[in-house]
Amino acid sequence: MAEVSAQMVKELRERTGAGMMDCKKALAESAGDFAKAEEWLRKKGIAKAAGKEGRVAAEGLIGTYLHGGRIGVIVEVNCETDFVARNPDFQELVKDVAMQIAAASPKYVRREEVPTDNLDKEKEIQRDLLKQQGKPEAMLDKILVGKMEKYYEGVCLVDQLWVKDDKKKVGEMITERAAKIGEKVSVRRFVRYEVGEGIQKQKDDLAAEVAKTLGQA
Repeated sequence: MAEVSAQMVKELRERTGAGMMDCKKALAESAGDFAKAEEWLRKKGIAKAAGKEGRVAAEGLIGTYLHGGRIGVIVEVNCETDFVARNPDFQELVKDVAMQIAAASPKYVRREEVPTDNLDKEKEIQRDLLKQQGKPEAMLDKILVGKMEKYYEGVCLVDQLWVKDDKKKVGEMITERAAKIGEKVSVRRFVRYEVGEGIQKQKDDLAAEVAKTLGQA
């Protein structure tokens, strides 16, 4: 059995996404040979093909955020390993994502999730508005592209401006944090609750209140 250093274990973890003890055992069984260790892990079903692009983000955390007992959010954010799920940087990211959802009230995580019917309806509305404004017919499609980008910024989490720094989008913030963490990070799903939602009544702008609170934090 070869002697395995902590640095060797760390490097194999970064290559495969496998757990620390599995990496240590694989290296010991493979006499410190990384290629053989990766093969050992794959044969055991512990790791898939080497390389970050082949990894799957299936670990992570369920994060929650409650604002004044009036708005509540539950969000699932995935990473590649349970080791990273316990990392304070990842946990802070999950909290920031939950707070963003509370403040900005997105309907979807990413634009690919928006139903085609919703997109067609929005395009029709925006096209009619542009015609009412007297915009040239030949320019409508070009202007509509920009209008739809604004629509995505309103309803899609990763396209929204981050409430803590409106010079970057949420997707950019997540990418930056993922680079620091060293693993693939992905928001899978969320649910946002608001007191009285769906009930016809006079309604305060609670989302604006949350955003204002975050801006002062």
